[in-house]
Amino acid sequence: MTRKYEEIERCDCDVIHEDVVYEVKKKMPREETLYDLAELFKVFGDSTRIKILWALEEAEMCVCDIAFLLNMTQSAISHQLRVLKQAKLVRSRKEGKIVYYSLSDDHVRQIFDQGLSHINEG
Repeated sequence: MTRKYEEIERCDCDVIHEDVVYEVKKKMPREETLYDLAELFKVFGDSTRIKILWALEEAEMCVCDIAFLLNMTQSAISHQLRVLKQAKLVRSRKEGKIVYYSLSDDHVRQIFDQGLSHINEG
């Protein structure tokens, strides 16, 4: 079985457009900022965390609810919620003995919605 690979276009010249490079370089965020952004996107790279974010976009839920919904242990869900909370993607609030989780703000919802929109574009 042979695989066909789509050929990637590449530039066969050695001209540097210094004005463009300079303008882009001026606007480029600091290295630490880009690193933090890459770390944020890594958090989105796990399907369990994506399922949790999807659920929390629909409703505020406790660990027990999410575990039941996803057919996983509460321990596994708690671990993923800890990762999401450290990335400031979810927040929690306590009501009696129950801790409820929700998306931390509209930015998270926008990131999630934009991602879905992008993959659903024919």
